[in-house]
Amino acid sequence: MDDNQGFFERVYEVCRHIPEGRVTSYGAIAKYLGAARSARMVGWAMNSSKNLEDVPAHRVVNRNGMLTGKSHFGGSDAMQQLLEEEGVPVKSLQVQDFEKFFWDPMKELP
Repeated sequence: MDDNQGFFERVYEVCRHIPEGRVTSYGAIAKYLGAARSARMVGWAMNSSKNLEDVPAHRVVNRNGMLTGKSHFGGSDAMQQLLEEEGVPVKSLQVQDFEKFFWDPMKELP
């Protein structure tokens, strides 16, 4: 297993803990994993997770709550629909009340 694959698996494990109706950011996951400057690599992991049904990649957004990964969900509004079905309000491709719905792995995971 190469280093990227190991990192990706660690990212997926964090993502599996994001509760329904909550979102986190690429940077928050990277920080939790001790790689605070690797938010972009977390994004690559999310892009590579599309065939993993147990990884809720739609719950990972950028630091401002923007749905930057939306193009990886088969349709332009699929990511938004998934979030809205879970009760997360989205307007103009941005999570509304981002702070209210933000899940911080640093606070929530051991």
